[in-house]
Amino acid sequence: MDGQQSADTAPVIRGAQTIDLQEEGSPGVLLLHGFGDTPQTLALLARKLHKSGYSVYAPLLPGHGRNMDAFNQSRAGDWIEAAKSALATLRRRGDSVSVVGLSMGAALAVLLAAEPGEIPALVLIAPYLGMARVLRLAAATYWAWERFAGEVNSRDPRSIHDPIEREKNLAYGSITGRALYELSKIVRLARKSLPRVKAPTLIIQSREDPRCLPEVAEFALHALDAGEKKLVWTEGAGHIITVDYGRERVFTEVEQWLRAHTDRGAAAVKEKAAAERAES
Repeated sequence: MDGQQSADTAPVIRGAQTIDLQEEGSPGVLLLHGFGDTPQTLALLARKLHKSGYSVYAPLLPGHGRNMDAFNQSRAGDWIEAAKSALATLRRRGDSVSVVGLSMGAALAVLLAAEPGEIPALVLIAPYLGMARVLRLAAATYWAWERFAGEVNSRDPRSIHDPIEREKNLAYGSITGRALYELSKIVRLARKSLPRVKAPTLIIQSREDPRCLPEVAEFALHALDAGEKKLVWTEGAGHIITVDYGRERVFTEVEQWLRAHTDRGAAAVKEKAAAERAES
């Protein structure tokens, strides 16, 4: 965890901080942001869910929302441990916690859902669960080229079609070989974990996503061992569909999925408690 400790010493960029919207006695929702990005991409969704009665927690992952030095010092293990810690924090506040992840955050959500412990609903938004061959090769050989290439511009205007929201985005917009390697580790672990995920899972994917190919979402859908799973396609937006054109539909799909499964879970808990009282 040394990487996380050193990565977290840099000051947080304004607007990139952790989002914590508590609602007493309400089901919890953990929101996980993407690689090199911040909870800012989930702020609109967080407020929407909180207004609908959920306790929402979107942590800023180690090394993110600070500076490139902090980013380069953070590691895949730090991001995984931070996600696990955030889930534990929400579980201490209430009995029911669903998980929603965006991009790499969706890969982290898969890792959480594959662990022991009930997750009533899982939502994977533009899940980064596959890397292009050229990126896999670059990640595997980062040690050979990183010192010569340095930071590489990773911005793609197609990721957010809405120019206003694109301008607001707080992502670093750069990547290094080491960071790419750490991302590849998350992707590899998440792909292997998909068959262990049994939580009801909703996948939301844009057909115009420049970073996640449609085939990846389809692969994830089939690899999941969830008894209930669904893939919803959106159009007119890029990769960060929680802030892009058509985001209201994304919010509606997420809320409906959470509502259907958290209400069902709460009803099951009440029935079990009633049965136990009757037996006693």
